[in-house]
Amino acid sequence: MNEHSTISNDASQHSEERDLLDRIASQEREALTELYRRYYGRLFKFVYRMTGSHSASDELVNDIMLIVWKGASSFRGDSKVSTWIFGIAYRQSLKRLSKKQLSVAADSDPDSLAAGDGRNLEREDWVRFGLDALPPAQRLTICLVFYVGLSYDEVAKATGCPVNTVKTRMFHARKKMKERLEESANAEHMGRGYQ
Repeated sequence: MNEHSTISNDASQHSEERDLLDRIASQEREALTELYRRYYGRLFKFVYRMTGSHSASDELVNDIMLIVWKGASSFRGDSKVSTWIFGIAYRQSLKRLSKKQLSVAADSDPDSLAAGDGRNLEREDWVRFGLDALPPAQRLTICLVFYVGLSYDEVAKATGCPVNTVKTRMFHARKKMKERLEESANAEHMGRGYQ
């Protein structure tokens, strides 16, 4: 697939999703069902990284989609529909994280469980351990970039902050995760040396 067809596909997808939002704004339930179908998996994976719980993640995704249902008419078109929806997901997750209602839990990622690969599970545990060291805004920014695949510009639009703030959060988040993982690896290595 060449760059032109990728841009064309992105524009077509945005147009379809914009149409869905317009229909949702008119209280058309079928349009919400279609948008829900398109976004449930991606939203679930995003919030699961915060909750570590299937039921809490499912509840949060439903809350996000309820906000989309009620607020579809407020979408101005300044960004992609996906950026707007993940902006809602970001704010809802941040709200719950700040209330200490969510934390990175020790459960395994659904993809790792499905794969049944012990190495994936171990890697996910390490990533989750590193994420747990981050303040909520940095944790959510990391997840929007690495797990959702938003660009820094899209994260800035979704979170309502300048691109430089996104870059700063990413810089500090990577640094904190690296330090925490190195400390833990050194402690584990030292513990094995004394056995």
